Amino acid sequence: MRPVWKGVLGFGLVVIPVRIYRATEDRTPSFRLLHAECNTPIRYLKWCPTCGKEVGPEEVVRGIEYGRGQYVILTDEELGKLPEPETHSVTILEFCDLSEVDPVFFRDAFFLEPQEGSARAYSLLVQAMLESHTVAVARVALRSKETLSLVRPYRDKVLALETMYWADEVRSTETLEIPAGVTIAPEEKQMANALVKMMKKPFEPQKHVSAYRQAIDKLVQAKLQGREVVTEPARTPAEVIDLVEALKRSIAEAKEGKRRRPAGESAAVQE
Repeated sequence: MRPVWKGVLGFGLVVIPVRIYRATEDRTPSFRLLHAECNTPIRYLKWCPTCGKEVGPEEVVRGIEYGRGQYVILTDEELGKLPEPETHSVTILEFCDLSEVDPVFFRDAFFLEPQEGSARAYSLLVQAMLESHTVAVARVALRSKETLSLVRPYRDKVLALETMYWADEVRSTETLEIPAGVTIAPEEKQMANALVKMMKKPFEPQKHVSAYRQAIDKLVQAKLQGREVVTEPARTPAEVIDLVEALKRSIAEAKEGKRRRPAGESAAVQE
């Protein structure tokens, strides 16, 4: 694995240099969209529907939409003056019980690896959280985006970091139409509890697989064995010529154009 970030984990006055690795990877089959006529991958353009043209990077500005179709433009200079988060630091703010954190807050999972010389402090933090049965609420900035996070022991020896949503990013359930005052018969509750008890098993993630992903893999392998494979057409490389050759060709084309010009028509001269 390659680290996605290097920095320090701040624990009071203790500073632990760490590397951060992604703990998960999405293995859902990724489809490329091809042009059916020639099997060339489709290219997406930054397109302005008002001007009817492709827009280059130098023509793009950032805007915050505050009303439908209404924006406030923020320049790079203005954004540069804003206080930036510490981009190479995981700062522990407090400790709490893991049961107090609802999983709805979790975003992405990462593993923390101690850098050279920090193994003792790293192990100390792991053991302290294991013995106190706590996890750490922290603040971190990954790719310049500041986020709340949770640092916790993973399999009793590794520190895992879960990036989290801020409180105001978790939607309220108040607008959901959840029926209240539903009457449940005692025998219904008893049967439901019995069914739950019968189906209760230790969680073993390796036994749960994606049937869709397996079907896609099987289909792809069958097509490969049957040689049902299309190839992107070879792109014609741009002709490379030196400056002298380019000038010679330009002069020759200009002379040819002059010979073909109708009598009496004058050539435009650029001064």
